[in-house]
Amino acid sequence: MTTIEHQRLAVSQGDSGWRHWGPYLAERAWGTVREDYSATGEAWTYFPFEHSHLRAYRWNEDGLAGLCDAKQRVCLALALWNGHDPVLKERLFGLSGVQGNHGEDGKELYYFLDSTPSHSYMHMRYKYPQERFPYQELIEGNAARGKHEPELELLDVLGDAFRDGRYFDVDVVYAKAGPEDICCVITVHNRAPEAAVLHVLPHLWFRNTWSWESGRARPTLRRSGDGVEARESHLGTRHWYVEGPGRRFLFTDNDTNHERLNGVAQASFTKDGIGRAVIEGDGAAVAEDGPHTKVAAHVKVEVPAGGSVTVRWRWTDRALSAPFADLASIVEQRRADADDFYRAVAPEGLTEAERQVQRQAFAGLMWTKQFFHFDVNDWLDGDPAQPAPPPQRQQGRNREWRHLNNADVISMPDSWEYPWYAVWDLAFHCVPIAQIDPAWAKEQLILVMREWYMHPNGQIPAYEWAFGDVNPPVHAWAALQVYRIDQAITGTPDVAFLERVLHKLMLNFTWWVNRKDDQGNNLFQGGFLGLDNIGVFDRSRPLPTGGMLEQADGTAWMAAFSLDLLAISLEVACHRPAYEDVATKFFEHFVYIASAMSQAHGGLWSEADGFYYDVLHLPDDSKVPMRLRSFVGLIPLFAVTMIDEGTLQKLPEFRERLMWFVEHRAELVEGVLVDLPDPEDGRCLLAVTPPDRLARILERVMDPEQFLAEHGLRAMSREHLEHPFELMMGGQRYRVTYEPGESTTGLFGGNSNWRGPIWFPVNYLMVDSLREYHRFYGNSLTFKVPCSDDPITLEAMADEIGRRLITLFLPDEEGRRPAHGGDALYATYPHFRDLVLFYEYFHGDNGRGIGASHQTGWTALVASLLDPRVSREDG
Repeated sequence: MTTIEHQRLAVSQGDSGWRHWGPYLAERAWGTVREDYSATGEAWTYFPFEHSHLRAYRWNEDGLAGLCDAKQRVCLALALWNGHDPVLKERLFGLSGVQGNHGEDGKELYYFLDSTPSHSYMHMRYKYPQERFPYQELIEGNAARGKHEPELELLDVLGDAFRDGRYFDVDVVYAKAGPEDICCVITVHNRAPEAAVLHVLPHLWFRNTWSWESGRARPTLRRSGDGVEARESHLGTRHWYVEGPGRRFLFTDNDTNHERLNGVAQASFTKDGIGRAVIEGDGAAVAEDGPHTKVAAHVKVEVPAGGSVTVRWRWTDRALSAPFADLASIVEQRRADADDFYRAVAPEGLTEAERQVQRQAFAGLMWTKQFFHFDVNDWLDGDPAQPAPPPQRQQGRNREWRHLNNADVISMPDSWEYPWYAVWDLAFHCVPIAQIDPAWAKEQLILVMREWYMHPNGQIPAYEWAFGDVNPPVHAWAALQVYRIDQAITGTPDVAFLERVLHKLMLNFTWWVNRKDDQGNNLFQGGFLGLDNIGVFDRSRPLPTGGMLEQADGTAWMAAFSLDLLAISLEVACHRPAYEDVATKFFEHFVYIASAMSQAHGGLWSEADGFYYDVLHLPDDSKVPMRLRSFVGLIPLFAVTMIDEGTLQKLPEFRERLMWFVEHRAELVEGVLVDLPDPEDGRCLLAVTPPDRLARILERVMDPEQFLAEHGLRAMSREHLEHPFELMMGGQRYRVTYEPGESTTGLFGGNSNWRGPIWFPVNYLMVDSLREYHRFYGNSLTFKVPCSDDPITLEAMADEIGRRLITLFLPDEEGRRPAHGGDALYATYPHFRDLVLFYEYFHGDNGRGIGASHQTGWTALVASLLDPRVSREDG
């Protein structure tokens, strides 16, 4: 079914057309690496939250419920004041990495409720207390708590206020009349039993581009008729109209307040001028007209008990004599368009609760798109019109990434805790994104492998805190998934996309082989691998024992990478035969890596335990298996692919080389499953883990006392609760135990934990891999596992894991969603119970959400689980 929204997407390219304006404004830009010009690299303390209303940002802006153009030249967002706070509520508050007892943590209540891929319609909600926001209480309360205690949250401090309804629900709805004509409706609901006053201040401003180079012209904002006229060299002339009782425009400039920040006298208007005028009554801090670079429309409203008040604005590329005459009809039409679009996207058979979860998951993905701007070369050397950075930064963070120059809209994990891209997260984001906007999903995968992103040595940048960190090589898998979803939607295989990413992924594969296989024995060290503190040691640093760690997960990721590149090569080769040689290369790589993992070759499989382990390779050449049962030992199951019927017949050279290799290198195939082409149907399965090993591993996977939790698979076996893993080396005891919730260690900042909780990305890969095994074996292969009285198929296991993951977000008979924990507020209160939060990860025993509460990136994979059409069988 083709809807109006589908038609809009068809005429949009990249971030142009209907995508030109979107929610690309972060909820936080303070405390980022980009804004850190210190000698020590302490980003959190160099630019803290307390500076955010005083200092002009160098690289990115932030705002509450905001949007901007695709290059963030102009920003529009909302600010609020309840009459009690010391600052305007114009951006989200949270604890920095050094303030939180479990690392950085957002401390606000906000919800992304809807968004089409073109952003023709968007809706979010912010909950603002009517009493003073407890900034200091949250900082001090968390500082007093240790790592074995939970984080102190906003509802812990002001829970009674929210339960009693003494707060405002502020709904912000955007609707586009056209690609360059945006309407906004801000509806303030007073949930209290008495009337309450709120200051509503829609903001319009230019990102500061003039303070860094001498002579750079300033754009201008000034009054024009009943609105504000904006002029900028790239965007031309625009108009902003605001409707609200007693509306008054307050002009200032998006410049740093050096007087308050540094004690240096200045006469100019500054970034905090609007807040000073509203809160302090400082009329001299603002002007009634421009030319200036920042403006707010100040609307003071008294909202009746249980009632609501609306403030509306319109941003357009043409002057309008009656800007609000058709605004209501535009909003209603775009809402109807969004309903039509998501009705077409959702599969048949979903319950209303499931549809709601899927739609809010998609909304979160769309709202957490952000403009990311960072030129590392300029950041290292400094700006011409500013003091030079300290010389230490030339030897500090990201100094080897001078080529990196990013200025794009990127899918990010979370708009507060992660106002920067994380490329292994992004790979997973692209799968559910492809269900609603496959073109943009493809563009994202291509983008992070472009020459100004990927290092010349072939490494894909990890994230701004350390671009050189190592994340799992999942982009080939993601590219295949997106390709198949796109083909299912459009009916046309985009072979050019696969070919394009294949070239870049081959460079990345070569980087892995050259940099992460020190001994050349096809056993990989990997490093961080995105699994944070799952192991005994910090795997990104030299081992305290000396030697090296031969990683079961690092090696298995590479085996899976080989198979995904093989699958891509075979698909491209069916259209362009020259790629048969490339397919052969990755087939052989896979066999070498899989062989190295097998017990017969001194690898990582323990026949005694029936599990894969990391192996500590000590300087004296002795080897110690790290008998810790975690997802490290499950990742080898991800290395599986079936070559479909007819493919080998289409590619005779590849088939001939495969058969030669199996015949003449039989010793390498020993212990590694290679189900050879069946003469009847021509199918072939390649996998690291053959059925006999699979049976032993799955017995643990599907055991509620080990990996299988009520709401998915734990990152570590629960058996380590009673039986922690311990290692004695060099007089030092190392200990790892099962931790189902927040991390009790500061390793990797302590804000995430892989020693027990449920993580969506690896759970999803397990579901996907079990389905791939089932594609080959079908119902002929069943297993006896602890969670079932009868033997079950691999597909049944995949479905069961997927079902448990979905239940994290669905209300039970009492209205409780496991992800929301035990708080009755979300279960029984009418203005909370339909709101869904998509957390970073989940408690291993009860499913409570942990970490970033809006990580609608990889957790949005629930939208894919809810659609049975999204699987490898689409290919």
